[in-house]
Amino acid sequence: MCGFIGEFSFQESDLLSTSAFSDILALSKHRGPDATEIKRGQNFQLGFNRLSILDLSPNGNQPKQSPSGRYHVVFNGEIYNYKSLAETYQLKNLQSSSDTEVIIHLLDVIGIKKTITLLNGMFAIAIVDTEKNTFNLTRDFSGIKPLFYGVTDKGVAVASQFDQVYKHPWLKSNLQLRPSIMKEYFGFGYMQAPNTVYQSIFQVNPGEWIVIKKDKTIKKQQLISFDKVAGNQKIEDNQTATSYNELLGNVVKRQLISDVPIATFLSGGVDSPLISAHAKSNKNDVEAITLKVDDETLNESEIATSYAEALGLKQDVFEIKASEILESIDAYFEKCSEPFGDYSSLPTFLLTQHAAKNYKVMLSGDGGDELFMGYPRFRQFMAHYYLYKLPFGLRKPLVRLLNKTKISKVSAPFYYKTIGDWQMAKHLHIFPNILDDMFPGVDYSTEIKALYNFKEVTNKQTLLHSLKHNEFYAHLQRVLIKVDRSSMANSLEVRVPFLDKESIDFSWKTASSLPKHKILKKTLKDCLGQYVPKTLINKTKMGFMVPLDDWLKNQLKEDVLYHVFEIPFYGAEFLDENRIKGAVKDYYEKGLFSAWGIWHIYAWQKWAVKHVYK
Repeated sequence: MCGFIGEFSFQESDLLSTSAFSDILALSKHRGPDATEIKRGQNFQLGFNRLSILDLSPNGNQPKQSPSGRYHVVFNGEIYNYKSLAETYQLKNLQSSSDTEVIIHLLDVIGIKKTITLLNGMFAIAIVDTEKNTFNLTRDFSGIKPLFYGVTDKGVAVASQFDQVYKHPWLKSNLQLRPSIMKEYFGFGYMQAPNTVYQSIFQVNPGEWIVIKKDKTIKKQQLISFDKVAGNQKIEDNQTATSYNELLGNVVKRQLISDVPIATFLSGGVDSPLISAHAKSNKNDVEAITLKVDDETLNESEIATSYAEALGLKQDVFEIKASEILESIDAYFEKCSEPFGDYSSLPTFLLTQHAAKNYKVMLSGDGGDELFMGYPRFRQFMAHYYLYKLPFGLRKPLVRLLNKTKISKVSAPFYYKTIGDWQMAKHLHIFPNILDDMFPGVDYSTEIKALYNFKEVTNKQTLLHSLKHNEFYAHLQRVLIKVDRSSMANSLEVRVPFLDKESIDFSWKTASSLPKHKILKKTLKDCLGQYVPKTLINKTKMGFMVPLDDWLKNQLKEDVLYHVFEIPFYGAEFLDENRIKGAVKDYYEKGLFSAWGIWHIYAWQKWAVKHVYK
C-alpha cells in the first residue's frame, strides 16, 4: 500500500527535473513513509513512496522493472492471489516475495491485458511499455484504490492523489473548473469517476485499462465490470449462508497474509463482526479495534464488545471525545487533498490514526451493505415500486390520497418521476431543486445520468439488482474514498474482504430474498448467526456519526461563516454564489437546509483554502 506518481512525456525534453518531480512525490509521503525511489527513462518518470507490507527488504521497493526490461511498473495495493498466479504460470527466479514481483513477471509472460484481468485484489497500477512506447493505467474492479491522471499537450501526469496532478507544473497553470462536476460534488459530496472538478484531470474507472500512446491518442477499455442487468440468478435460501461463509472464510484467509501486524475493525453492526469472526478462525490472536464516542446516542461500542466476547476476540476500545474530533478538523483537511464532504471521515481519520500506532494493516467490513441489501431504502423502493408503474400524472393525486388516508407516509413518488430520480435524491445531501438553483443551467454529467438510469427495471427483482449496481458504483465509491483517504493519511492499509472478486461474483449471481422475507442483509445475518447468538444480531447500527448539526450551530459556526462569507468563494463564476450563501443564512437564521449540505459547502471552501489558494 503506497503512493506513486508518474509522467509520460510526448516530448522527451518536457520531463520535469528530478528535484521538481521529487517535490510532487513528497505530497504523498504519508501514503508510503518507508522508502522512496524514482526511475527516470527517456520519456517517462516513475516515483514511489512505499508502505512496506510484503517482503520488508529493499527487494520489495518500487519502481520495478520486468525481467525482460520491457516494462516499468509502480503499483499501489495488494494482490491476494499472487501466490496462486506464480504457481499457475510457474514463475521462476523471483527476486522478492512481494506481489509486485509476481506482476512484473506476469507482464513478460502473458502481457498487460491478461495480467490485469487475472488480478484479484485492490490496486492502482501504472505500466510503461518501452517496446510499444505506451503508458498503461489500470485500477481494481471495485475502485478501492485511487488513480488520477491529467492530460496536457506535453504529456500525461498520473498519481495516487488528486493534488499531485493538479499541482503538477504541466497542469497547475491552466486549471479550469468543470461546473457539472462541481454540482455533483455539492450534491453527493465526492467526485464520481471518471470525472474530477477540473476539465483536464480524470480518474481511472474501476476495472478500466487505459493505454496512452506517444502520438497523444488515448484508448480506454473496460476489462472488468459487473452487469447492470440481472442474469440467471438464484434466490438466496437457507444454503446461501453456508456457501457464502465458506467462500468468505477463504477470502479472509488470503487477506490475512502480511509481513507486518494486522487487526480488524469491529463495530456494532453485522459486517465487521462477520469479518472479525473469520479473521479469528484463521488467526487466533487477532485483535479487534472498536471506536467509542462520548455521545450515548451515537455510541455502539457496548454492542461491539458483546460481539468481541462472543467471538473470543481481544479488543481495543478506542474512546474519543467530541472535543478531540473537533480539534482534528484542520489536521484532517490538511491531509484531504480533494473536495470531499463525508463528515463521518472525521472519526474514521482518528480511528485509523489510533490503529496505526500498533498496526500497518486492518480488515474492514465495508461493502456488505451494498452487495447484500443492507440499507432501509431498499425496503422503501420495494414497497412503492407499484406506484412507478403508473404514469406520473396519475401517480401524483394517488400519492396525495394515500398519504392523506395514512395508507402511505412516503411522498417521494409524488415528487420524482422515475425510480432513478428518487434513488439520486436519496444520495444527494442538497435537495435537487435547490441544487439546480445553485447551479443554474448546469446539467449533471453523462456518467452520473447513466448511473441513475433505471430503464431496465421490469419487476421487483430487477429493481433490486439495479439498485445493487447503482449502490456499488455510486454510494460505495464515496465510502471507499473516505476509508482510503483517512487511513492512508495515517500510513495505514485497510483491506476490504467483501470486495474480493469471488465475493462480488457470489453477490451478483445471488438474487435477494427481500421481496419475500423483508429482511435486510439476510445472507450476512445468517452467516454471522453461525458464530454468535442470534440475539446479538439485528441491533440498530449507528455508523461513524458525529453530532453535526450541533457542531455547525455552535463550535464550528464561526469557522463556517468565515469560510463562506469572508473567503473568496472558489469557482464563484460557475455558480449562484448568492443562492449558496443564502442557504447558509437560512440554516443559521431559520433552521432550514440540511446540516450535511452545509458541511459540503464548508468542506469545499476548506479544501480550497488548504490546497488551492496556497
